[in-house]
Amino acid sequence: MEVQGKVKMVGETQTFGSNGFRKREIVVTTDEQYPQHIMVEFIQDKCDLLNNFQVGQDVKISINLRGREWVNPQGETKYFNSIQGWRIESLQPAAPAAAAMPPTPPADAFEPATDFSEEDHDDLPF
Repeated sequence: MEVQGKVKMVGETQTFGSNGFRKREIVVTTDEQYPQHIMVEFIQDKCDLLNNFQVGQDVKISINLRGREWVNPQGETKYFNSIQGWRIESLQPAAPAAAAMPPTPPADAFEPATDFSEEDHDDLPF
């Protein structure tokens, strides 16, 4: 499953328990008639996937839905759901190859050669 939207918040990595369980959350706002603010959690080594993403960036997140059961001290059974991310990619359009090249200076930025004569020979083979 996937969630697409604009990054609203990227949380810091949190560590829990003596075994060092790590979790990091990101909130994405969907682009639809009624935008939704979807919180996705990344756990353990997947926390580092969020390092290069900032607020305002358009992203696509691959997710798994997770559910668990918990029995409270009073004996009541409760159910919890979570959205767990395992991949995230930017949806920013890639810059065209021409945009990556430096601009060409205007033609009048070059001086014409004044000491050129047809009789000058060069050592080029063609």
